[in-house]
Amino acid sequence: MVNFSLKSQELGRMLESTITESTLQFLNTLKINNNRAWFNDHKKQFKKEDDSMKIFFNHLLVKLKIHDEIERLKVFRIYRDVRFSKNKTPYKNSFSASYARSGQHRRGGYYVHIEPGASFIATGFWNPEKHDLLRIRKEWEIDTVELVNVIENSAFKNTWGPMLGEELKTAPKGFDKEDSNIEFIRKKQFIFKINFTDKEVLADSFADQLNESFKTIRPYFDLMSTVLTTNLNGESLLD
Repeated sequence: MVNFSLKSQELGRMLESTITESTLQFLNTLKINNNRAWFNDHKKQFKKEDDSMKIFFNHLLVKLKIHDEIERLKVFRIYRDVRFSKNKTPYKNSFSASYARSGQHRRGGYYVHIEPGASFIATGFWNPEKHDLLRIRKEWEIDTVELVNVIENSAFKNTWGPMLGEELKTAPKGFDKEDSNIEFIRKKQFIFKINFTDKEVLADSFADQLNESFKTIRPYFDLMSTVLTTNLNGESLLD
């Protein structure tokens, strides 16, 4: 009877799938003690929090799959690659995961970052490949009406705010700096981001909030997927 009760409690925790205060406390303490000796002494606690976050990320995956085709969930390791970094601390102060959409005709992806005082979700196109970037710019050179209609939609804008990302100070090579759509053409990244407070992260409704936010991005993904899978004549580039 005791074992059954414990299993029921664990199942309940999985179904609720909320981020707990102990997870944020662990990350805060890790930030202060970011060294291998401390981490090894607290490996058991890390495993508990890591497992809890994996449950959360998988719970969100189930929700995403209701309205999108998701090919892969990637939960990032907490261990940092310090070989080429000036920051030699061995561990990240966060838990994070990404969700890749299925198929060549579905572009874009979802990212979740949980860090005390700095949690956020992001989506869009972080660093498009050279030919994709040119294709996007050529599209905006012709017309940005559909793009503006999507990102200026009130539901979209109230959720995600403005498009973010690095951009050139002037026009890219081969484009007119006086082009009426230069504000989009000069962009190198096409991303959207939402920041969250710790209180929001710990709320029972947090997974639902993320899911609804990601659902709102779909018109943008649909447009960008069409652009990146067709040529300038609107002909499919897919086999």
